[in-house]
Amino acid sequence: MKKAAGLILLLAVIIIAVITVSLNRGRIGNSMPGTPTSRTNGNGQNQAASQDAITLTGYVGGEKLNFLSDPDVVKILQDKYGLILQADRRGSIEMAEDPNTGSKDFLWPSSQVALEIYKESKRPLAQSDIIFNSPILLYSWASVTDALVKQGVVAKVKNAYYVVDFPKLVKMIEAGRQWKDVGMPQLYGRMTIFSTDPTVSNSGNMFAGLLANVLNKGQVVDQTSLPAVLPTVKKFYDSQGFMEQSSDVIFRQFLNKGMGDKPIIVGYEAQMLEYSVQQSQDLQKRTEAVRMLYPQPTVWSSHPLIAISSNAKRLITALQDPDIQRIAWQKHGFRSASGASNDPKAFTFTGIPETIDNVIPMPSAREMKQIITALGGK
Repeated sequence: MKKAAGLILLLAVIIIAVITVSLNRGRIGNSMPGTPTSRTNGNGQNQAASQDAITLTGYVGGEKLNFLSDPDVVKILQDKYGLILQADRRGSIEMAEDPNTGSKDFLWPSSQVALEIYKESKRPLAQSDIIFNSPILLYSWASVTDALVKQGVVAKVKNAYYVVDFPKLVKMIEAGRQWKDVGMPQLYGRMTIFSTDPTVSNSGNMFAGLLANVLNKGQVVDQTSLPAVLPTVKKFYDSQGFMEQSSDVIFRQFLNKGMGDKPIIVGYEAQMLEYSVQQSQDLQKRTEAVRMLYPQPTVWSSHPLIAISSNAKRLITALQDPDIQRIAWQKHGFRSASGASNDPKAFTFTGIPETIDNVIPMPSAREMKQIITALGGK
């Protein structure tokens, strides 16, 4: 009898133990949807298990696509923050004005003007913050730059080239000066600065704002001063003819088609810095041929992340990660908005200023919407 009782007791203990283990396994293996399971890497840091990552969808400016597809960035977002991104290219103004973005988790335009336009629409906004900065500049060629130096428009200071007399350059273009008039007879036609379509693309839009300020004697345009300069801004853009809708497209065409196609274009500083890393075998030829011209003044292209859904707030935190900020500068040329070091020595490409000092604010969203409308936008 005692033996039988002992066997029954032992069997009961075994059954209880099996049930307890099963319940514990169930709790560990089924974390809440969208909540990353914590794990530890070799440095003792907690990471989010990639199998529990959530997917966020959104629109981004084309100049950031290479950054978001960088394997190192993808890995940090997924392993450390439990995020997978599905991003499509869209112009900054276009995404800000599109009323059908409610199905997206985030928008990542390339200017604060786009953010202000989005805010005015009263559409969902969980959070926003600036992730990167990149100054607007001009890309040109060595011989064109030398000609502009002789005209007193451009000057070289500590290996960097600056448009030191921007108003003079604008007046030369406004007056219809021919390239042959400035010592470039091999180039056809009138002097022009080519940009993207300012009604959909941020670089073209920001240059339109900068141009309006320059025409306003270096003062930010407002409701009183804008009407006087707007016709000249419109004439400037109308003279370009067809305009590309993406900054990365016009930049690739600039490099591939050469000086005869587009002697000067508007772009972001980050574009050439990223190119110098990704196309290092072609860098020497480009260094000898291409010049980065920093307008005085210029404007900052800030890159605010607009979190539409609450989940996208995690993306803002993730993109401010120090490792991601370092990768953004050293591999893609984006200057940090969080105070991280942006040492030009990270690049073999020369002519990069350590700081961008001569900057003018962009016109407000109200004035920029009027400019967009005048240039053919809605």
